[in-house]
Amino acid sequence: MNVDELVRDALREQAAELTAPGPGFADRVLALRRRRRVRGLATVAAATAAVIAVSMGVPALNSGGEGARPPGGGVAEVVARAGQSPPRDLLAAGDVAMGAYYTTEKVRRSADRIVSERTYWLLDPGTEKYEKDDRWSFVAVAPGLKTAAVLERELPAGRIGLLDLATGEVERWIPVDHEVGGLAFSPDGRKLVATTYGEDPGALVRTQDSDGSVGWDLPLTSSRNGFQVIDVASGAGTWTEVETSDDPGDPAGFVNARQDFAFNADGRFVWSGRVADEVTLDFFDLDGNAVVPPAREAHLVWHVDAGLSPDGQRLAGDFAGKTRKTSSWILDPRTGNQVAEIRGQQLLAWADSDSLVAWDTGADGGEFHQRLVLVTVGSDEVVPLSGFRSPKDDTKGRWEPVFVRR
Repeated sequence: MNVDELVRDALREQAAELTAPGPGFADRVLALRRRRRVRGLATVAAATAAVIAVSMGVPALNSGGEGARPPGGGVAEVVARAGQSPPRDLLAAGDVAMGAYYTTEKVRRSADRIVSERTYWLLDPGTEKYEKDDRWSFVAVAPGLKTAAVLERELPAGRIGLLDLATGEVERWIPVDHEVGGLAFSPDGRKLVATTYGEDPGALVRTQDSDGSVGWDLPLTSSRNGFQVIDVASGAGTWTEVETSDDPGDPAGFVNARQDFAFNADGRFVWSGRVADEVTLDFFDLDGNAVVPPAREAHLVWHVDAGLSPDGQRLAGDFAGKTRKTSSWILDPRTGNQVAEIRGQQLLAWADSDSLVAWDTGADGGEFHQRLVLVTVGSDEVVPLSGFRSPKDDTKGRWEPVFVRR
């Protein structure tokens, strides 16, 4: 296996362990690769350049923070927190803002039960600061940054809360017939897709490495059993069963312990990936009927959060590392062909149709020494958006952003 392949596999593992839904599929764990973790990767380096400018206002949010603009302009409004990790104050770029972030740690519930559990910090739209709220096991922030859908601590959950981000109070509970472990809003915020599980998708199993050491890891099987599309206003929705396979050699039905559904770009369908090296996607209409993927989303890379650009002309691709130590592919959404190489280790969200928010490494080249940056197709400029995450290979200190259209 060459270095490019090792880096690509490591990044997939990392994206899985650090968990998105949102459509965040941040909990995407490439379980087939977990048993052969890459530890001796060649270090990666990226020379970055940034110009810090005056503070910029952000529509819909009254930001007074430090700001950064890419030289030559593209993204008109950026609120950067280059000295904060994790950010304490609003972080935004173009069309998106960080609505929340979370950390993950292993929590012992009993002598023989350990779960991978999240703790969230949510954006208060009044103060524009991120406030810890440890009541919830899972949070999906709605477009507009006013409401979040939440699940209580014990997963899977029998009801969904609609949380007012300004007051921190649940305005309404939506009961569900099948217990839920993951949530995602539609692009217009009017619907939710709730991924249903028979057991907690964060429950860990005891493992033993080749050297005999014993640990806890996510299982190679999933209890996911379907999804429910819910109308937020009425709470009404119909559950759809989706069968999974326990056979890692069955790409048609094998999924990760957590493999959540999300809405597609225009909200007409819901979709999920499968654990397979080739492009393997499941699309359903809102009534639960299996459908052919839309032409511009048939080549989605399921573990890359950014997905389709707002204008539908570009698709965020996997790690590249061809002409730079850390870079990612931009794909033609109609063919899946690689059409451009862009700076950035992992592409997280489109700030506009030309620029993206991404994770990237620092000059020291450490693969886990990452910060949020703004990168642009056709440009070598990199604008830092956050401070660096801890390079330590632990989950509790490594925060994961949740980006939302604002």
